[in-house]
Amino acid sequence: MSEELLIRREGIAGVISLNRPKAIHALTLGMCQAMTATLAEWADNPDIQVVMIDHAEGRGFCSGGDINLLRRSALEDGGTAGREFFFDEYRLNHQLFTYEKPVVSFMDGITMGGGVGISQPAKYRVATENTRFAMPETGIGLFPDVGGGWYLSRLDGRVGQFLALTGARLDGSECLWAALASHYLPSETLPEAKQRIAAGHEIGGVLAALAVTPPEPRIAAHGVAIRKHFASDELESVLASLEADDGEWAVRELATLRTKSSQACKVALRQLAESARLETFAQNMAMEYRIGSRVLTLPDFAEGVRAVIVDKDNAPQWNPDTPEHVTEEMLDAIFAPLPAEEEWKPI
Repeated sequence: MSEELLIRREGIAGVISLNRPKAIHALTLGMCQAMTATLAEWADNPDIQVVMIDHAEGRGFCSGGDINLLRRSALEDGGTAGREFFFDEYRLNHQLFTYEKPVVSFMDGITMGGGVGISQPAKYRVATENTRFAMPETGIGLFPDVGGGWYLSRLDGRVGQFLALTGARLDGSECLWAALASHYLPSETLPEAKQRIAAGHEIGGVLAALAVTPPEPRIAAHGVAIRKHFASDELESVLASLEADDGEWAVRELATLRTKSSQACKVALRQLAESARLETFAQNMAMEYRIGSRVLTLPDFAEGVRAVIVDKDNAPQWNPDTPEHVTEEMLDAIFAPLPAEEEWKPI
């Protein structure tokens, strides 16, 4: 038991409940380190046969990582503390991805950024009518990290590229449609699901028995348009495709893209393209750590957080200010290997 995490055993289950309701359970460095230590301990405990991750109270599962820490680090210590946070958070992401015991994540509420990183590695990913899933990082000059390159690049129909660029929010039914969730349950049935799983009932059977048919996913109506307009890995081509379509949806998505950091969007497109070619999740996380180490201290991140989270004027002054000013040489520098002693490695 700690202030930010509630860690306990219930029957055959180890349960980790995020407990920062005022911050919508955003992850701190301490939370990441405590989760890693707990999972390592449970891996060797034969009495723990399944891990469940949820949140203690409030309207969100997990809204992301400690953005304020990252911004302070970018402005005050050259990114040292921010890189430490990324390093340990990414180790937790990889640990969950490779965990030998089944993990069940309950994405009941806001599931963004860091929340995606601790929910998507789970074999069982439960969405509800409260789920609001997004990777909104390009709006603050960042990129869809915590394994986002791996997960989004492997979605069908260029949906991953659409989500990475626009930061679009998906509800629970849309998460199930996109295969970001494995099951859709009414939130009122979650306590029963957890109780049955902890009692030793087969996880898939429990979730299937309590699952219901979700509402029609709204995003499905735009599947053809997403595949068409987001087909290219070049940001300028995506924008041109949307500009040539005067339909209401295309106009709206184009306007959304125009508010994002061009640098972050180009980073995200290259990230997903490169991740799709990688063989292991560890390779992906090493790549994302390289990107994060560089992007953290570039102007767009601190400015994006200022505009969206600190001052809330939603008027970031991006630098570079247009897609054309984000050169291939800039991207090459962001993606370049780090010195060997600074590279990310799994536990």
